Amino acid sequence: MRSTSVTTRTLDRILIANRGEIALRVVRTVRDLGGTSILPYTPEDLMSPAAELADQAHALPEGSSYTDAAAVLALAVSTQADAIHPGYGFLAEDHDFARSVIEAGITWVGPSPEAMEALGDKMSARATAERAGVAPVPGITSPVTDPQTVIAFAAEHGYPVALKRTDGGGGRGITVLADDAEVRSTPAFGSAEAGGGTLILERFVTAARHIETQCARDSHGAFAVVSTRDCTLQRRNQKLLEEAPAPYLPEGLEARLEEASRRLLEAVDYVGVATCEFLLTPGGDLWFLEVNPRLQVEHCVSEEVTGVDLVEVQLRIASGGRLGEVPAPRGHSIELRITCEDPARGLAPSTGAITRLRWPAGPGIRIESGVVEGDVVTPMFDPMLAKIVVTGDTRDQAIRRARRALAETVVEGVTVCTGLHAHVLERPELTGPTGEGLLGVTTRWIENDVLPRLADPGAAGPAEAEPASASPRTRSTYVIELDGRRVSLTIPDGMLAPRGQRLGGALSTGRDRPMQQPLRGRGSSSRAGARAAGEAVGEDPTVIAAPMQAIVTRICVEPGQQVRAGDLLVVLESMKMENYVHAPADATVAEIPVSAGRTVSAGEVLVRMEQAVQPERAAQPGDATTTTPQEA
Repeated sequence: MRSTSVTTRTLDRILIANRGEIALRVVRTVRDLGGTSILPYTPEDLMSPAAELADQAHALPEGSSYTDAAAVLALAVSTQADAIHPGYGFLAEDHDFARSVIEAGITWVGPSPEAMEALGDKMSARATAERAGVAPVPGITSPVTDPQTVIAFAAEHGYPVALKRTDGGGGRGITVLADDAEVRSTPAFGSAEAGGGTLILERFVTAARHIETQCARDSHGAFAVVSTRDCTLQRRNQKLLEEAPAPYLPEGLEARLEEASRRLLEAVDYVGVATCEFLLTPGGDLWFLEVNPRLQVEHCVSEEVTGVDLVEVQLRIASGGRLGEVPAPRGHSIELRITCEDPARGLAPSTGAITRLRWPAGPGIRIESGVVEGDVVTPMFDPMLAKIVVTGDTRDQAIRRARRALAETVVEGVTVCTGLHAHVLERPELTGPTGEGLLGVTTRWIENDVLPRLADPGAAGPAEAEPASASPRTRSTYVIELDGRRVSLTIPDGMLAPRGQRLGGALSTGRDRPMQQPLRGRGSSSRAGARAAGEAVGEDPTVIAAPMQAIVTRICVEPGQQVRAGDLLVVLESMKMENYVHAPADATVAEIPVSAGRTVSAGEVLVRMEQAVQPERAAQPGDATTTTPQEA
């Protein structure tokens, strides 16, 4: 399928509607091409690395943000931008914004608004895939509004099943149901109706690898898969480690992936770069998940194995140019997302000032980061600090280099997930060829196997209790000289001096400012996994406090309401993750000192309860007895 008309434009002035590491990434390519980069910024980003490197940086109006489409477009017009590159997040998938950009006579660096709409939510994406002859996960594409529809589907396809909000993303808005009783008692239908959302139904695939294709298609009809990628290592449907090309694929699968991806993009006359995502089951079934109509966080590994600058490709295609020849992948590349999350606490968020920061270097190492020492991590922003991209001639060499890179990485002041990466890169399930693929490594491997081991070091064995490269929690490391020998000393923060001080003088912590992308409302949590998401103060079960700094996104009860143990009280959100606060015992809600939309500190009271002594009663249909994730 070919577009009927192609107009070539010169794109010299590029406004980058983003911030953090992706804004810096695009700024660099624009400079390489000899163009002018224009960057909007909010007050907290005045001194950001991206703003410093951009050719022009302009303040957004007071009170505006990077999601303020009107303000961003007005800035593009006033600065005479030729094009707007949205990066990822924020406005990148807003088809109305894309349409407004085009109507203003500015080039949109991305697919057409019509293509974005066709791929924009789960229902339309399923319909597009079916029309293109690409099989999605078995399910019901039309809206699901009642439990009986779910029960009838499960009778044919089996449990578990997943109810998904069509406007959800990154794992949010997914309710997994294990039996008829859970279907009848789930609050998902009421939540969707109250929020104006729509639910679709799919079989929940419990064991699969996440395989994707980095694609590009130009306005002349040329199409290419730049590389495959494996993004199986995830938690809460958020990726942690990605690699290219995808290893140990069954014979003939690459051809199937390429053909399915071609059909998907041609079905909507897609022009630009895109990622097509699939699930690969142990039995060889390949199910379509979604198309991301933008650059992906993990695009770097595809660039490293092909030598292709995907941002340059985006700009060339947007100007009406031709895709050209794409080199075949060579070597192997692994991306480690370095996030402010604690592996020993189920990847709970960590906040605070970065008091020390050192990234690795050497052969095969690429760092993508928009932060510097002294930046402050807050719950208002995405937990990713950086991406460490490691490339080698072979997968084995890339893994060895990744281990070295982790050993060189130093992040202090906040807890990061390097200990998890160090652990999985020693696990034979991931690192050794099996003849049948990655043995036992599925999208649930991190949650079901890895995190429990890291949370219980004794169960993992002495060698796995604490990886040598794991960043210390609430501790800092100092270099001292002892009897003429250089040694490192690690002690709890604050033991010798206030946090941020160093022996022999104060450490300059630079500029205190929040960083990274704001929350896009993604992430989910189970009752079991969010056990600590609402904690009683001391031993008093009537006072429920926040276990971390977070945003109150929903209050599910009101004063005077009687609740039972396990009932949902409050939903908190911190660093892309929802944390559900449940009643610890039967009680009556006495007071709710917080309100939705407010940021609360760790230990701040969320709900005060009055103990309720209720007569015993027989179990009733619909009583909750499961720890399966439920939609708040």
